[in-house]
Amino acid sequence: MFASFPQSPEITAYADTGDEVYAVAAKDGVWFYSEALDNKGLFILPESYYVRIINDGDPFCEVQYINKTGYCKRSDLLFVDFVPSRPFLFYDYTLSYSMENGSSVGNGIFDSIERTVSYYGSFSYGTETYYYVYADGLYDYVPKTQEIIYDHNTDYLVPASGEGENGGEQTSPRSGLSGIEIAVICVVCAAAIAVAFFVLRGRKPPVLHSDEQTDF
Repeated sequence: MFASFPQSPEITAYADTGDEVYAVAAKDGVWFYSEALDNKGLFILPESYYVRIINDGDPFCEVQYINKTGYCKRSDLLFVDFVPSRPFLFYDYTLSYSMENGSSVGNGIFDSIERTVSYYGSFSYGTETYYYVYADGLYDYVPKTQEIIYDHNTDYLVPASGEGENGGEQTSPRSGLSGIEIAVICVVCAAAIAVAFFVLRGRKPPVLHSDEQTDF
């Protein structure tokens, strides 16, 4: 099932974490390439997850995703000015396959095999979808046999109205007036009422002519 894909070289982490630069796949369809060429796309990165920038460039940046190095188009990435707490998607699942009619050789011990693989991203070929996975030092494409459902990052989104109850950023669109705007409106209204009050107190009641009568 698994082909012997070339393994990526070991990544040497930066000595100072402050030097690390990350960029997020903020939209669906951001490709991870094996080389800085348009026809060398390996897989589509999980939306809202990051790559670490090794060498910034244009149109391609050299990047790291989990333990694999490659390239992304700079225009497809959204650069951030912080080190994300969850840059990569670590998603393992059990890949199951079997030989329905058994094997013509051997004792049939391994007619059915289950293997845990790490999901990296997806790849479409015609109408079929494949997953790019990793296991035991090898990378390969496997048919899509299940939906990959994962939590999305939101830390790169600009908050609209401060922090939420649990310290999380609120990312919903802004609506209504802010507290400062409400306070200013209240002050203006209070001033208008005060001016109207003093103006009315300073006015004298109208003088009625002898032929006019009041209703009271």
